Amino acid sequence: MTEGQVLKARLIYNPTSGQEIMKKHVAEVLHILENSGYETSAFQTTAEPESAKNEARRAGLAGFDLVIAAGGDGTINEVVNGIAPLEKRPKMAIIPTGTTNDYARALKIPRGNPVAAAKIIAKNQTIKMDIGLARGEDYFINIAAAGTLTELTYSVPSQLKTVFGYLAYVVKGAELLPKIQYTPVKVTHDHGVFEGKISMLFAALTNTIGGFEQIAPDAKLDDGNFTLIMVKTNNLFEILHLIRLVLQGGKHVDHSKVEYIKTSYINIEPQISPQQRHMMINLDGEYGGDAPIELRNLSNHIEFFCNTDEISDDAFSQDLFELEIEENLHRFEQEAEEIDSY
Repeated sequence: MTEGQVLKARLIYNPTSGQEIMKKHVAEVLHILENSGYETSAFQTTAEPESAKNEARRAGLAGFDLVIAAGGDGTINEVVNGIAPLEKRPKMAIIPTGTTNDYARALKIPRGNPVAAAKIIAKNQTIKMDIGLARGEDYFINIAAAGTLTELTYSVPSQLKTVFGYLAYVVKGAELLPKIQYTPVKVTHDHGVFEGKISMLFAALTNTIGGFEQIAPDAKLDDGNFTLIMVKTNNLFEILHLIRLVLQGGKHVDHSKVEYIKTSYINIEPQISPQQRHMMINLDGEYGGDAPIELRNLSNHIEFFCNTDEISDDAFSQDLFELEIEENLHRFEQEAEEIDSY
């Protein structure tokens, strides 16, 4: 930022998320952002389809420097889809007020506390994050998934999620466990092709999925790769054993019933007839259409504010100190060019 330049921020918030907690703190959040050097305005999402997405796109095209998404994972996903296609993208921050808040967990953003989350922006710590692209048009920031358990997202009523939070998912998941089914698939990735029967598939961008932080224990936030996980059993007892291994620090990754692959490209093709049950795809907790589907990793696509003091160095592919040096060198080169032009 050059001297005298005013930075502009747009706060896009969902008024109904998290028992309407954001509505009570808008003024405080705006005050924190103003004190952090941003001329800030706010937009309250409406019932209109893609309200957050459309406003994020408008803010990006209008030249805003920062867009803040305040709400659940769905609101955050919409804002990402608004700015991700733009050639010049603003920085992004999140204020998580939803149920699971997977992305906030990965970035170590305080959840359910808008004021504390806004103070992370004031720390001015950022990282250029990978995001996913599905079918060449839909963007996601945390996970693409398929299989019986991933479909529980659509089965939990929104009112139940609001009242009971993540417990609603746990209860519904326990109900679905005995009903896990196989689907024959052909999955193409950077290192080859997998053909066989699976009960679940995850393409993760972070280490946090559905509140679990060890499903993809070695996931990097910025290395240009998905962590592709395919579960090759529908046996209830084997599934429960794999869950125990997840809780024991991610020991499931070496299990014979799990395919665990790092890849920047994934193509999922169910090997079923049109009359058989469709393979639904979950993108960041929402229905993202049916397979077949192609997924691509867009490396370092959006710069997010995060709490790097709390994130393990293992979550980054590059040393943050080295990144800071590179940024300072780049800034020095820009300033030198400006001086030379006079």
